[in-house]
Amino acid sequence: MAEKKHVAVLMGGWSSERPVSLNSGRECADNLEEAGYRVTRVDVERDIAEVLARLKPDVVFNALHGPYGEDGTIQGVLEILGIPYTHSGVLASALAMNKEKAKSVAVAAGIPVAEHRIVSRLEAAAAHVMSPPYVVKPIGEGSSFGVIIVPEDQPHPPQSLGREEWAFGDLVMVERFIPGRELTCAIEGNEALGVTEIVPVGHGFYDYDAKYAEGGSKHLCPAPIKPFVYQNICTLALEAHRAIGCRGVSRSDFRFDADGTGEVVWLEVNTQPGMTRTSLVPELAALAGQSFPELVAWMVEDASCRR
Repeated sequence: MAEKKHVAVLMGGWSSERPVSLNSGRECADNLEEAGYRVTRVDVERDIAEVLARLKPDVVFNALHGPYGEDGTIQGVLEILGIPYTHSGVLASALAMNKEKAKSVAVAAGIPVAEHRIVSRLEAAAAHVMSPPYVVKPIGEGSSFGVIIVPEDQPHPPQSLGREEWAFGDLVMVERFIPGRELTCAIEGNEALGVTEIVPVGHGFYDYDAKYAEGGSKHLCPAPIKPFVYQNICTLALEAHRAIGCRGVSRSDFRFDADGTGEVVWLEVNTQPGMTRTSLVPELAALAGQSFPELVAWMVEDASCRR
């Protein structure tokens, strides 16, 4: 019997999402070992090219999150080293991580998005640049870092945007707030795995703690929505995956104004979705009949360069 591949699982790094990445990496490494692979866990530092050149893995499983891990940077290093890797390639990773560019591609593909503006954080701190309610998002962060919801009755813009300790860049996206339900859809290859509704518990929205803390949110899987809405979200998620050029596994997030206009709005695509015990993609894979070890094994066998 042929020897199983040697997989280097990249995790950690130095972005604000380091703790999440460490959890994702550990879970994926454990499940890859259960699937029979030889696994090396790598806590990524800036000498990662030297480390990988020394390890000579057959495949890199990318479990990094945030800047440098999912913005095309590490993908470029892996292309130079010629090591097949999981998830999306350089261009799709860079596009998806930049909310402004990703929305431009989505609009061109006919995918519905919320009205939005790109402004400096100081401009957004000085006066409302859009009538409330609206959402302020850093352009290049994940895991809801730096996201601020401005309610309809708030008389002044968010003052945290003007403070020196703001750590999420000088440009922000100001986006019309879409009331309603939070939905997400995972894509594996060219197939939608299903739709989950996310209900935050004790949080105003699906923020960092709601995403990753035990009991921070309830996942209704499959989402209890009408079949035509369910199918529409699957179709839009697959269209976004293809339009941005994603590979492997991705996850698109949506808002559904079920009690108002009925509109479905695409928010973003995650090219490196979380893979922890509380994460959505393994849950959706299970809904489609695929265990966690089977999911990560599929991702390893799908790995390549020039993605």
